[in-house]
Amino acid sequence: MRGSPTGPSPTARHRRARRAAGAAASAALLLPLLGAAPSDSGARESTSSARLQNAFADAASTYGVPQSVLLAVSYLQSRWDAHGGAPSVSGGYGPMHLTDARTAIARTVAPHHSDGTEDPRGDDSRAALVPDTEVPADNRFPARLRTLTRAAELSGIPAERLRTDAAANVAGGAALLAAAQKKLGAPLTDDAADWYGAVARYSGADDTATAATYADDVFDVIRRGGARTTDEGQRVALAAHPQLRPAAAQLKRAGLRAPVAGATECPTTVSCEWIPAPYKEFGDGDYGNHDLGDRPKSQSIEYIVVHDTEGAWEGVLNMVQDPTYVSWQYTLRSTDGHIAQHVKAKDVAWHAGNWYVNAKSIGLEHEGFLAAPDSWYTEAMYRSSARLVKYLAEKYGIPLDRQHILGHDTVPGPTASAVPGMHTDPGPYWDWRHYFALLGKPLRAEPGPAGGLVTVLPVFDANRPEFTGCVTKGKPCAEHGSSAVRLHTEPRGSAPLVKDIGLRPAGGDSTTDVNDIGSRVSTGQRYAVAGRDGDWTAIWYLGQKAWFKNPEKQPTAVNATGSVVTPKAGLTEIPVYGRAYPEKEAYPAGVPVQAVSPLPYKLLAGQRYAAGDKVPGEYFYAPTFDTKPHRVVRGSDTYYEIQFGHRVAFVRAADVRVMPSKS
Repeated sequence: MRGSPTGPSPTARHRRARRAAGAAASAALLLPLLGAAPSDSGARESTSSARLQNAFADAASTYGVPQSVLLAVSYLQSRWDAHGGAPSVSGGYGPMHLTDARTAIARTVAPHHSDGTEDPRGDDSRAALVPDTEVPADNRFPARLRTLTRAAELSGIPAERLRTDAAANVAGGAALLAAAQKKLGAPLTDDAADWYGAVARYSGADDTATAATYADDVFDVIRRGGARTTDEGQRVALAAHPQLRPAAAQLKRAGLRAPVAGATECPTTVSCEWIPAPYKEFGDGDYGNHDLGDRPKSQSIEYIVVHDTEGAWEGVLNMVQDPTYVSWQYTLRSTDGHIAQHVKAKDVAWHAGNWYVNAKSIGLEHEGFLAAPDSWYTEAMYRSSARLVKYLAEKYGIPLDRQHILGHDTVPGPTASAVPGMHTDPGPYWDWRHYFALLGKPLRAEPGPAGGLVTVLPVFDANRPEFTGCVTKGKPCAEHGSSAVRLHTEPRGSAPLVKDIGLRPAGGDSTTDVNDIGSRVSTGQRYAVAGRDGDWTAIWYLGQKAWFKNPEKQPTAVNATGSVVTPKAGLTEIPVYGRAYPEKEAYPAGVPVQAVSPLPYKLLAGQRYAAGDKVPGEYFYAPTFDTKPHRVVRGSDTYYEIQFGHRVAFVRAADVRVMPSKS
């Protein structure tokens, strides 16, 4: 969020978030059931890998909750993972995500990734906006943030055990469900269909739309069934009940408020409310916190940018309603996946730190912290986000790939001076592999000639690169699954990391700091192969060869197909840009010419980079509150988006030739 469209903390450093689970076995929603799953009778298994399964059976029996309901609620919260007793971004613990308000409130903003100079607007036509306001702590204690205390009261299990013991945590969750059922005046039946209202209450939502969306998701999980191996090696399965139809009328007795009305742009499959960001003048002719537009009529929407908030839900919402702050289109809540929309898709929010990208993108802020690997996101949030992105992608014709679904950490600096200050959220702990499976576009190897392009695709839980600086500068971060793969100058782990001259103009070395993206790639990104040596693969990266370990038995990248760009014959090098702006001749009178300013990198002869869209040079002139002078400037120059480093970049079409990746 920090000075970038990513949401919450404009200057408060914006970003990073991490996902909750993801095993090698994870698929789009739940895997089809593999083999026979335990029935809902509560039968126990004797293997050590069945401890958690047995815990669900025991808790279901003790508290009179159908085992299918207990399993499905847990899946939607944590995908049955325990996370070693670490809390989620909203202070939730264990498979049942029992929340402790004190944990959520006490969490501080993690160390920022940049030097604090990113202008979230990223436009040279007006003074830079670099707010210095941190996202405030959430000092309220909504019911959704204190379920752990209530579970301890109901079950008699000490709070500390509920945090750290997965079996106890499941029992605490069962006690909450049973209590919710009783409060509704409903019997503790064996029929899962009778538990819709209790499940809705378990969400912690205070409005009927959010609670119903959550309950619908839980019952969808029950209908589908599924199985997976958790982060602690526990095999958990849920038998499919395809004919289950819950009694949704129970929700009327839950005593929840009606949803906040508003003309939101959301799919019907999510809960969404309108909390507008202000378009307002203040100070000496200044204004905030977004620009009015007429997209996609005036200019196309090409990107969706994933951010994390670096702050808690209530504090973030307070900030986006401040006209002196920055803005983004949507915020997503961790506990239940609830969505708030702040800026219409037709208007331009200030979130990405690059005006070219802002003018052509929609920004999504997710409640989370980049530099807190164990502050996992719930499955409910991942699912809501994926449904929203699918809806927006279909509505605006945005391809579902990493060239168009960007992390804030892959948005390029618009100019050389801006590169060091760009934000790095959602960071290495966001599970892109699981996210794209939920989007219905699972990342996988593509058929075709091998050798030209690769897609980065490590198994999230098994891929655990070392990072530092999560809590204390230079100190190791907790070991954790990651979407990131580290790059070296030679095909060996002891070789130096590749350097990024944009991040360190003086020539300093890349580091393992969690916010240092100078020597790493991310799941779903495509790169041109530059060489192979045993278990190592080299790619072209920031104008150099970069090596990563890619063993055949546990690959970190798979074959990809597509086009690449390389300098035209006779050119020894060509410039690389952070924005695709028109040539100076395209600007009409009254619109100041924007510099076509190259970044401090060169694309050298003989090198190849994965090619994305061919786009026209385009600039949205909007430096005033009065929209009359606003206009979109288009030139005759065209550009190709390329995957150049960790971030995308642009090259002039006139400078390159495009060819198949294997030629």
